Amino acid sequence: MDLDIDLSGLEATLLAAVRMTAFIVIAPPFSYRAFPGRVKAMLALGLALAVAPRVSPGYESLATGPFVVALVLEIVVGAVLGFLVYLVFSAVQSAGSLIDLFGGFTLAQAFDPQSMINGAQFTRLFQMTALALMFASGGYQLIIGGLTRSFDAVPLGLGIDLADPVGLMANGVTQMFLATLQIAGPLCVVLFLADVGLGLLSRVAPALNAYAMGFPLKILMTVMLAGGVFLALPSVVQNLSGDAADLLMGVR
Repeated sequence: MDLDIDLSGLEATLLAAVRMTAFIVIAPPFSYRAFPGRVKAMLALGLALAVAPRVSPGYESLATGPFVVALVLEIVVGAVLGFLVYLVFSAVQSAGSLIDLFGGFTLAQAFDPQSMINGAQFTRLFQMTALALMFASGGYQLIIGGLTRSFDAVPLGLGIDLADPVGLMANGVTQMFLATLQIAGPLCVVLFLADVGLGLLSRVAPALNAYAMGFPLKILMTVMLAGGVFLALPSVVQNLSGDAADLLMGVR
């Protein structure tokens, strides 16, 4: 029995799997370490098989040397795309860091080996909430859709023009800081005004030792007002998912 193997299609699928794997290792929510590496590999292979009909037509088999170069290029492309998505969703983590800083929670800073985050309670809580909302709202589907459409903008084995990703990274950093201030800004302003009020109170009545009262008061205010921030997180995560998909499709 003769078995015909389409080597061109097999190479195209392999290159697509390499790009998918590099993307999944870096981009949230797939990069979360609670997902076993075997599951990530199966997901990357499944996505590569899904996009095989898109990338196989027109692809020609390469020699050994050019094929190795194409593999390296696909790793670079997948890593760049994953970093763009990571940069967008860093806004939620940065917002939690700001709340920890202004609320006095940074003394309880710890390292989370699952999400690879070094932060206090709200930093890790916001990160876990963003991951849960991405799966609950289907935001990960937008990211996967943007990744599959990236094969049209950046064909297999052709590499990537670094001018576009650098510009997108600069824009992503700007959007990250803007989203961070939009999420945590109101609560940080309230906590800053509380510090100002305690400072004025210590000047008026030094015997009250207002700064000793400030730590439990600010923690209480942070816990009470953080619920309002959580109400805004679903819409924020949805917008960030759309921004991440736009960045993936904007790479040339």
